[in-house]
Amino acid sequence: QVQLVESGGGLVQAGGSLRLSCAVSGRSISSYVMGWFRQAPGKEREFVASISYSGSTTAYADSVKGRFTISRDNAKNTVYLQMNSLKPADTAVYYCAGRSLVTNQYDYWGQGTQVTVSS
Repeated sequence: QVQLVESGGGLVQAGGSLRLSCAVSGRSISSYVMGWFRQAPGKEREFVASISYSGSTTAYADSVKGRFTISRDNAKNTVYLQMNSLKPADTAVYYCAGRSLVTNQYDYWGQGTQVTVSS
C-alpha cells in the first residue's frame, strides 16, 4: 500500500518561509512524477508544482513561480516544497500527489498539511 505523508505546515507571517515534506512509503517514487496541490477554503483544489522522475524538469503555477521550489530525493523517497515570500493568498491545505507512468493520472494522494499565512 502506497502512503504519502505531508509535514511541515504551520502558521507563518506574510513574507516568511516554510518547507513542506512528503514522505512516501510502499513504493519507490523514482517512477512517479510528483506534484503539490493546494485547496483553500471554499475553493477548488489547484495545481501548485510538479517535478519529473529525475528532478530535471519542474513546473509551477503562475501564482507561485519565483517563490516556491519543488525538489525530490529519490533515495529518501521524499518530495519537498520550499515556499518563500509567503502571502495570505497562499493559505490552504497542501497535498502531495504521485502520478504514475501507467495511468498518467495523480493516483496517490496524501492527507494534506495546513499552511496559514497571516497578514
